Amino acid sequence: MHGSMPKPKRNRGMPLGKRLAKSRFVQWLLPHLIGLYIRFVRATSRFTEEGPGLAEMLGRWHGHQPFVLCFWHGRLMMMARMRNRNLRMIHVLISTHSDGELIARSIEGLGFSTVRGSSKRGGYAAMRGLVELIGRGDSAAFTPDGPIGPRMRAQGGAISAASMGGIPIYPIAVSTRRGPMLDSWDRFLLATPFNRGLYIVGERLDVPPDLDDDQFETHRVALERALNTLTAEADRRMGRDLVEPAPARRRRT
Repeated sequence: MHGSMPKPKRNRGMPLGKRLAKSRFVQWLLPHLIGLYIRFVRATSRFTEEGPGLAEMLGRWHGHQPFVLCFWHGRLMMMARMRNRNLRMIHVLISTHSDGELIARSIEGLGFSTVRGSSKRGGYAAMRGLVELIGRGDSAAFTPDGPIGPRMRAQGGAISAASMGGIPIYPIAVSTRRGPMLDSWDRFLLATPFNRGLYIVGERLDVPPDLDDDQFETHRVALERALNTLTAEADRRMGRDLVEPAPARRRRT
């Protein structure tokens, strides 16, 4: 009797979807598709810009005076539109989190520069590198609640960069009339084409050097409140429901 034929082995490891997502081709293709989509939304939509800090921020931008731009992670998509106004490079600090590579490539495709780092791996070196770029006259952008939250709760990276670089912070929010709010940790706003939108730039926040712990916390809270106030106002003006911040993490004393 002949022995039975060996059955082909099945790959019981990573699911097919995850294998495809990690393939080099998909990692190359997705940023291009994301960039094309954002450009299409931007080209077919009408946006209004306003706020108490708008004129001053644009004056610094065109005058090559650096600053820190802050917005929530969930509003990242349409912030690329602001790049068109800049006559110098703007650098975005992107986490070394697993999603960071895709975000970094997408942002770079829209004309930004990225600096990779996190609070756990390479954070200090990344911040020092960012401050050096600020010293050359470039600006920086932060999503203070990224990369993983809590949603709409500011971490301290933007405060550190502004303090070390001796430059102001401008909080900014964007909302659109149409487009789903995804069920993600950051309630990501996916703007759709042929839309209307609103940018609101808040008043500048000045951060002095050599902050002690209490001063640092005071400025961090001020940034968080400013961003939440601006975001709520932009959503209200666009007819959207209010997005509540996630519960704050208990801080060590």
